[in-house]
Amino acid sequence: MSINLEFLNWPAYDFRKKVKEKYLYEKLKELTIYHQKNCWEYKSILKNRDFDFDCKNSLSSLPWIPVRLFKHYDFTSINKDNIYKILFSSGTTGNSPSKIILDKNTSQVQSKVLVKILQNFIGKKRLPMLIVDCANIIKNKTSFSARGAGILGLSNFGHSHTFALKDDMTLDINKIKEFSEKYINQPKLIFGFTFMLWKYFIKQIERSGETLNLSKSILFHSGGWKKMQSEAVDNKLFKEKIKELTSIQRIHNFYGMVEQVGSIFVECEKGHLHASSYSDVIIRDPINFNSLPKREKGLVQVLSSLPHSYPGHSLLTEDIGEILGEDDCECGRNGKYFKIYGRILNSENRGCSDTFYNV
Repeated sequence: MSINLEFLNWPAYDFRKKVKEKYLYEKLKELTIYHQKNCWEYKSILKNRDFDFDCKNSLSSLPWIPVRLFKHYDFTSINKDNIYKILFSSGTTGNSPSKIILDKNTSQVQSKVLVKILQNFIGKKRLPMLIVDCANIIKNKTSFSARGAGILGLSNFGHSHTFALKDDMTLDINKIKEFSEKYINQPKLIFGFTFMLWKYFIKQIERSGETLNLSKSILFHSGGWKKMQSEAVDNKLFKEKIKELTSIQRIHNFYGMVEQVGSIFVECEKGHLHASSYSDVIIRDPINFNSLPKREKGLVQVLSSLPHSYPGHSLLTEDIGEILGEDDCECGRNGKYFKIYGRILNSENRGCSDTFYNV
């Protein structure tokens, strides 16, 4: 694959607007040309769309494709012999999952960037890790659901991996207590998908009448907010319950999708989702698809420098969001920071943790 990998040396959050746009635009231009040449379906979609890289020279001018198309087409820019891993989103009943085809190089790039992003929040030392899921979810090493892919990616940041749930999704309270007691006086890493954490962890702890001492832990979670909202649970209430029942104080939500694994947008200490140097977000008008300025709500377009084996570098999602600012978040990280409000009305529920039956 003749793709330049120098971008892996970029700092995770140091680039300011002009520098980031220059570097990221050139990288995404390179990927667009590459995928046009190597993916027939992508080339066909862009065939009737007129764009001139050298004339417009902006991130918002880059062509995008709807993320939903990954449910209908097997987009790939590599030969079948080079397929290393296949990822699937958790499609709901009656809906096909997205299918993401990776070669070994793309998988390694995703892992390296994920490391650089998360080390900015947890440091470089691996921590004892509690995974709020069951061990069965990662048994197949070549084909993963979004849940499995997320767990496998985050597990690289921990050691002594402990699964908090049994195979029937009931809480393994004894195992969790053993974990908390063994590592009581040291930092710990906890990961789970948001709805899984709420339904199978927090609610089960609450019903048991117990509390757990997981202080000094850093919790990362993502996905499933649509179902959380249907239960009248927002980010604020979620964090309050976590702190009340487990004594966890550091809680980071992150926004991401199986179609762009590795390009996660992590919530900072001030409660804002951040784009790293390797990715960006653009908000578009849902009627005419024009890009919108900050503080205006619209459809979220996600850009990523990572998808080399498939054309997933510029995708229009079905999420509604708003850019809050750029290069001036109080947490000190550069780049755009934003908020996600949820999925557009009548869009299918495609969260990666909405049900454990569809993995």
